[in-house]
Amino acid sequence: MSTLILIMAFALQANPDALSASATQLAQQGKAEEAAALWQRALAAQPGHFPSLFNLGFLRQSQGQNEEASTLLARAAKVNPRDFNTRYLHGVVLLRINQRDAALTEWRAATAVQPANYKLLQIMAVEYGKGYYYREACDAAQRALKLRNDTPEPWLIAIQACHDARDPGVLELTRGAAQKFPSNARTNFEYGYQLRRAGRYGESVDFLKKAMEADASYEEPYFFYGDSLLLEDRYDEAAQHLRAALKIRPDYMPACIALAKALMGQDKLDDAAAELQRCSQTNEKHAQPHLLLSQIYFRMGKEAEAGREKELSLKLRRAHPELMESPQARPFPATPAK
Repeated sequence: MSTLILIMAFALQANPDALSASATQLAQQGKAEEAAALWQRALAAQPGHFPSLFNLGFLRQSQGQNEEASTLLARAAKVNPRDFNTRYLHGVVLLRINQRDAALTEWRAATAVQPANYKLLQIMAVEYGKGYYYREACDAAQRALKLRNDTPEPWLIAIQACHDARDPGVLELTRGAAQKFPSNARTNFEYGYQLRRAGRYGESVDFLKKAMEADASYEEPYFFYGDSLLLEDRYDEAAQHLRAALKIRPDYMPACIALAKALMGQDKLDDAAAELQRCSQTNEKHAQPHLLLSQIYFRMGKEAEAGREKELSLKLRRAHPELMESPQARPFPATPAK
C-alpha cells in the first residue's frame, strides 16, 4: 500500500465527522458501546465536535447514565447554544438527577429557540409549580394555553398555576374553561371554587352542583358544597355531602374536619369525636383533628382528655408545620451572567 493511501486512511480514521457517521450507523444496529467508542475517538480528535457530544450524550441518557449524559450535553450546549434538542434533553437529564432549577434554566433556553413548543411549556408549568415558582408557572401555562385550548387539560394546568400564583385573572380563566367545556366536572368545579373565593356564594353553588352531576366520583365538589351549607348552619345537609366526599376519599382531611363541625352543630358530639379519631388514624401527622377533639372533649366535660388532645395537636404542629401552612411562592433564580 502506498504511503499516500496510508496517510488518507489514517486521516479518514481520525476525521470526527466520519467517525461520528460510522458511530451513528453502529448505534442504529444496536451496537451501543462500539458506537460510543467511535464518538469518544471523534471527541479525542476534536473535543468540541457537536454531533459526537450530542449523540453520545443522548446514548448515555437512554442508558440511564445521567451524570455522564449531563456533562456531555452541557458541553454540546456550549458549542451550539441555540440547538433546541440539546437544551431540551439536558433539561430532562438534569431533572432526573434532582436539579430542577438547572433543568428549568435549560428549558428556558430551549423555549427561546422554539417559543411555540406547547408540550415543553406545559412541562415547565408543572415543574415551576413543584419548585414554588408560581408566577413563572402561571406565565408558562398561559403561553401554552394560547397555543392550544381545545381540550380541558391546558386550561386546568393554567388554572392551577395561576391560582397558586394568586393571579387576579384566575376567575376569568375559570369562567372561560367552564363556558368552553360545560359538561366537564373539573371545569365547573374550578369556576365554582373561584366564585366562592370571590364571595359569590350563590353563583358558586350552581357550578358545584353541575360538577357533582357531571362526575359523581369527584370528591371536591361534594366537600365545597357541603362546606357552603355548613356556613349557612344547614348541618344535616352539609353532613350528607361531606360524608359523600369522604366515601370517595377517606383521607380527605378538610372534609373530615368540616363533617365533625357539622355534627357538632347538631350536638352529636360523640359522633363528631368518632369521626375525628377515624381521620386522625388516616393521617397520624396532622394536628387539626386533635385540636378539634380537644374542643369537643372540653364541651363534654372531659377536661383531662381535652388537655391531652390539645398538647398532642401542638406537638404535631411543631413537628409537621408544612401540613398546616401553604407553601410560599418564590421567584425563579436569576441566570448568572456568562
